[in-house]
Amino acid sequence: ACERCRCHGEDRHGGAILYTLLSQNLSHGRAGTGSGHQRCQCHQPRTVCLRTPRVTCRAASNVLVKTISFLKNLPSFHLLPREDQLLLLDSCWAPLFLLGLVQEMVTFEVMETPAPSMLKKILLDGRSRWQEPQWAQPTLAAVERLQCCLNTFWSLDLSPKEHAYLKGAVLFNPDIPGLRAPLYIESLQREAQRALQEFLQPLHPEDRGRFARILLISSTLKSIPPTLITDLFFRPIIGNADIVELLVEMLYEISGGQLAP
Repeated sequence: ACERCRCHGEDRHGGAILYTLLSQNLSHGRAGTGSGHQRCQCHQPRTVCLRTPRVTCRAASNVLVKTISFLKNLPSFHLLPREDQLLLLDSCWAPLFLLGLVQEMVTFEVMETPAPSMLKKILLDGRSRWQEPQWAQPTLAAVERLQCCLNTFWSLDLSPKEHAYLKGAVLFNPDIPGLRAPLYIESLQREAQRALQEFLQPLHPEDRGRFARILLISSTLKSIPPTLITDLFFRPIIGNADIVELLVEMLYEISGGQLAP
């Protein structure tokens, strides 16, 4: 057991009888699951939530609206088949959103979510199987990876034009399965990368490795799961709605779908 274990530490002495009864009840409730022992709660992943959800979700929503506006105002994107547009949107909205957070300098803090008490679990067990949350809570480790990725981008101090060219290079990904015009999309990606490189040469003549460094760091965007972004920034707003369906509505103005602050 860890030094300050909730399961086997000093806290147990004050409520040993209640702890034993609840633990037995929990064990019976999990009978047949293949687990004969209750896991120590100290080793469970630490889940977190936004410290200021109202402010942060409003800022994130504004960034997402600007991300969709970027797509709306990109003629080369609308020249693609509708199927390819949808595939690119589904695959690239998350990294584009992260670049938007970088550009808008959106910072946020998280705090650990309180774990539901064992007594509450027991009281609800017979009626709703503990009423599992409707969506997963982000873990502290995942959020720290996200913040590390943002900090790395901020260290680059990208200019607005660098952001624009990089967004084009990220959006036009020819490796997405199912594309009808992958060669044309690849040419658009090359064009965006070439424009970025040509822009960097006179701007940073002493830093010849900046172009490669930007592309390398941008590849880390794909390591941030879209589900993490959705659960952290948008679940408090959209609930169980499908984020991609909402983005499609926003992009094509099917039903005037918008993210309310």
